Amino acid sequence: MAEISTENSTENTKIALVTGANKGIGYEIAAGLSRLGFRVGVGARDAGRREDAVAKLTAEGHDVFGVPLDVTDDASVAAAAAQLDAAGGLDVLVNNAAITGGMPQEPTRVSAGQVLAVVDTNVVGVIRVTNAMLPMLRRSPSPRIVNVSSTVGSLTLQTAQAAAVGPISAAYSPTKSYLNAVTIQYAKELAGTGILVNAGCPGYVATDLNGHQGTRTPEQGAAIFLELATLPDGGPSGTFRDETGIQPW
Repeated sequence: MAEISTENSTENTKIALVTGANKGIGYEIAAGLSRLGFRVGVGARDAGRREDAVAKLTAEGHDVFGVPLDVTDDASVAAAAAQLDAAGGLDVLVNNAAITGGMPQEPTRVSAGQVLAVVDTNVVGVIRVTNAMLPMLRRSPSPRIVNVSSTVGSLTLQTAQAAAVGPISAAYSPTKSYLNAVTIQYAKELAGTGILVNAGCPGYVATDLNGHQGTRTPEQGAAIFLELATLPDGGPSGTFRDETGIQPW
């Protein structure tokens, strides 16, 4: 299938993988990285949506290829890593794939199964994918790991009395707090390796995740992740930020 071609366009082209890239912010991150000269793997679990996204991005002139990827499945993640290795390795990993878990989200009403499903995708999925891709990232001259988080996961902002940050959520929001904590641990372990690991918040973007109620476009939301993906060597690691700067944990 053309959408999973692994032939490199040039030997020196940097390669990026964006998970959950078939729509929304992930799609715009993939497009943005392509504009910056990357060859981009469009990671998505749904074959039809993945193929449609690759076809659309290719028609727009982007250098992309499809990567079948279900972040909750070990075999799928391993196969994706093997595909990228055959494509020439990996320089940038953007962990974007996430689910909300549906409603209700109030802690007195949410189900244990609901919470576990969200954690498996939004946190454990990031660990699965990151660990599978790390051997390739270690070989890159300028490796970057970017985690798509949210200020709804900021404990500081969640407990601020001036204004509420996001709705009451016992599934989705806590997974972003967990993801932020995991980001710190990766940054600590990988300190000194040249692999920069950071988390970012896109702001309140209109996507399927929130029923398109957001006030920002996916392209606006993608900007911070393009910045984190292209930080200079020796740049910051273990940070959480949005387009205005560092955000509180």
